[in-house]
Amino acid sequence: MNNNDLKYKNYLEILKEELVPAMGCTEPIAIAYAAAKAKEVLGYIPEKIIVEVSGNIIKNVKSVIVPNTNHLKGIEAAAAAGIAAGQSEKKLEVISKVTEEEKEMIKEYIDNYSIEVKLSDTPFIFDIQINAFYKDSVVKVRIVNYHTNIILIEKDDEILFIKDANTSKEEGLTDKTLLNVEDIIDFANSVEIKDIEDIIGRQIEYNSKIAEEGLKNSYGANIGKVLLSTYGSDVKVRAKAKAAAGSDARMNGCELPVIIISGSGNQGMTASLPVIEYAKELGVSKEKLYRAVVLSDLVTIHQKTGIGRLSAYCGAISAGAGSGAGIAYLYGGGYAEISHTIVNALSIVSGIVCDGAKASCAAKIAAGVDAGILGYYMYKEGQQFRCGDGIVKKGVEATICNVGKLAKQGMKETDKEIIKIMIES
Repeated sequence: MNNNDLKYKNYLEILKEELVPAMGCTEPIAIAYAAAKAKEVLGYIPEKIIVEVSGNIIKNVKSVIVPNTNHLKGIEAAAAAGIAAGQSEKKLEVISKVTEEEKEMIKEYIDNYSIEVKLSDTPFIFDIQINAFYKDSVVKVRIVNYHTNIILIEKDDEILFIKDANTSKEEGLTDKTLLNVEDIIDFANSVEIKDIEDIIGRQIEYNSKIAEEGLKNSYGANIGKVLLSTYGSDVKVRAKAKAAAGSDARMNGCELPVIIISGSGNQGMTASLPVIEYAKELGVSKEKLYRAVVLSDLVTIHQKTGIGRLSAYCGAISAGAGSGAGIAYLYGGGYAEISHTIVNALSIVSGIVCDGAKASCAAKIAAGVDAGILGYYMYKEGQQFRCGDGIVKKGVEATICNVGKLAKQGMKETDKEIIKIMIES
């Protein structure tokens, strides 16, 4: 792929848009971002806020610790953090710089002010609206489709900012439907390292650091540590343990940033950390590592394009298949090896449900990475799942398309039931 080609430039733009830093699980951080923006427009600390959110936001915020809040959980904590300590210009790092005094202010805000949470009747899977009140003044800030996509800012019935939103399109982002596995491999082989060095270098640095933190200290269910203590330190175990440990830390209040993919830090870590671990084991060059990580990232994004950012389908499965593709690439694999790795991996674990962000995400990540690794080793041994085996179709693109249909359309009722169970619990 020539660096003057439109497709080359589009692939670079996709990486720049998707691989951005975030501190904490991205759904509560999006609430904090909207709340910080609402306070900024209001000009005062709100006396009352009403947080209107779609079911998938409730699912992904309910059980996760919000960083820099002294281990508070949930929508109220995320909104209060944005009000008391948020810096809206930092977007998904909105509460990355919080003083001890501000942490106390977050708790005081929850204790002393009214925070009401409402389930929105909305066609958008991703929908957050903050309504902030001070005396006779009210500000509304609404985010839909993805974590920083503000579509409405309104103050006292005056619209200060508005833009159209569509339930089937992510406005303002590069079209990802042009992605396909063959072109992703071509891009990974031909991309000039200088064009991706900053993006991928930051992903490797940030995600490796939080994984090490997850292994060093106690977070959540310590899945990374359990894997290493139970199964040893073979590269296959280390690859799973590193990705799981990053999630252990991130889901349980660690105050380190990660580089996300498709709006998810768990996916950003799952796509990169196993590939980094295999690159160390194989002793490949920095250039080869960067190309393998790019391939894993784009394969993950490609799968998620047909699924959407939030659904009943666990996104770590997409990233696990992506990491398997990256590992196949490190071993010298081309289109055949990479395609069969993806298909094999998706055949094994597609259908694992997303029941929100919490400690068990780390275990699902380990399962997704394991499937990606097994998918590659199956092909090496001359084994594969074939067209007609369940949802597997002839060709990697057809199988990815089927998984997208399964996740986006087939699991709609599953998503509703998961949300219902979580709200009632």
